[in-house]
Amino acid sequence: MDATTVATKPHAVCIPVPTQSHIKATLKFAKLLHSRGFHITFVNTEFNHKRFLKSLGPDSQYGLPDFRFEAIPDGIPDSGEDATQNLTLLCDSILKHTFLALFRDLLTKLNDDAKTTSNNPPVTCIVSDGFMSPVTVTAAQDIGVPSVQFYTIAACAFMGFLQFRALVEKGLAPLKDESCLTNGYLEKVIDWIPGMKDIRLRDIPTFFRTTNPDDILFNFTMKATDRAHEASAIVLHTFDALETDVLDALSSMLPLVYPIGPLQLHLNQIPEHPLNTGYSLWKEETECLEWLNAKAPDSVMYVNFGSIAVMTPENLVEFGWGLANSKLPFFWVIRPDLVIGEPAIFPPEFVAETKERSLTASWCPQEQVLNHPSVGGFLTHSGWGSTIESLTAGVPMLCWPSFGDQQMDCHYTCNEWGIGMEISNDVRRREVEKLVKELMEGEKGKKLKNKVMEWKKLAEEATGPNGSSSKNLDNLVNQVLLRKN
Repeated sequence: MDATTVATKPHAVCIPVPTQSHIKATLKFAKLLHSRGFHITFVNTEFNHKRFLKSLGPDSQYGLPDFRFEAIPDGIPDSGEDATQNLTLLCDSILKHTFLALFRDLLTKLNDDAKTTSNNPPVTCIVSDGFMSPVTVTAAQDIGVPSVQFYTIAACAFMGFLQFRALVEKGLAPLKDESCLTNGYLEKVIDWIPGMKDIRLRDIPTFFRTTNPDDILFNFTMKATDRAHEASAIVLHTFDALETDVLDALSSMLPLVYPIGPLQLHLNQIPEHPLNTGYSLWKEETECLEWLNAKAPDSVMYVNFGSIAVMTPENLVEFGWGLANSKLPFFWVIRPDLVIGEPAIFPPEFVAETKERSLTASWCPQEQVLNHPSVGGFLTHSGWGSTIESLTAGVPMLCWPSFGDQQMDCHYTCNEWGIGMEISNDVRRREVEKLVKELMEGEKGKKLKNKVMEWKKLAEEATGPNGSSSKNLDNLVNQVLLRKN
């Protein structure tokens, strides 16, 4: 590419929250922008950069001449573990001025390079995870470029996070004491959230569930969402038909709101992206696809609790025996750090009972698994990445939400969209067995399957040539990202 072409390309600096699902969604968004002619600089933390090299191979760091990877320190001592870092420590580090200073230094370096070399054009916009806004909105204002805040979550969850200040003003948060977690307090109905109905306190993202007014995650979330109105635009990984009421409410509260999901459906329509890198911080085990090939259509329950959620050894055993007693085949992804404080070990009798019809792996290519014809149900933690991938694949869900936005995702999955059933927080094998059988073989399961296939079709329409998400993506690019300040 000649120097003139490089110098005139729009240049988006993309920075996710440094956790698996946020990186995956932001990288997909970056690939879409790249396919529309943007030069991309993708910014990981040094810790996650190392994990990418380990999982995807050393060549993954090089990118392309116009899709480059940069890494900045996160300010947390390196544990050396191949596991998600402590979220509280990460958020604390992001709020500290060192992270902003490091990001500013990178932007200065990129703009200096644009003047002295033909490696990259000047930075023309910042596309940041919405939860990085305390850093990125300020940095964008400093250099006078548009700042797009990409929330890799559902609109309902984003609206939930936006209520934290109101919860404080109304005396509902922080909690008076620990008993509020167990005495029915969280069942209180919240009837004042725009565009939402029948929401209980327990459905609101969990970071308000603290007795400490200085709690880091609680305050980090409020500081991040406080900056939403300063963004040039808010982008959400959802689509109009799925969350019409909430999106209408958000559009009346914030400057420009663009729902552009599901991202993978956009990527499926462009020729294979030249950046042939994966999205995973863990090495994906692909042997499961051969195992699935030998199974009947819609016969396998896929189980994966995401990249951060953890459980007790008791939870593991109850889930295990619930799946075993269903007598149905299952494929279960068990991360090395899934069980709190110890490795995930099953009793020998469980292994003997299930070895003919089960498979476990430590990580897998989830979208390929969900789209495999033999997968008929998904037992999930209700993280948004997993939820929208399951909806897009037409797979109904059993939901066991853990923390953050997962409670809201679960509420909407089960009550608004009709594509899932919730498992009690206090896991019991009988309930797991009953719900697995109901989802895979029962009348309720058939209804959920029919409904999820309807949403799958609407997702495909939204990302089609004249679909709402496609139009929103066009408008975002032309009206915001290519806008000259």
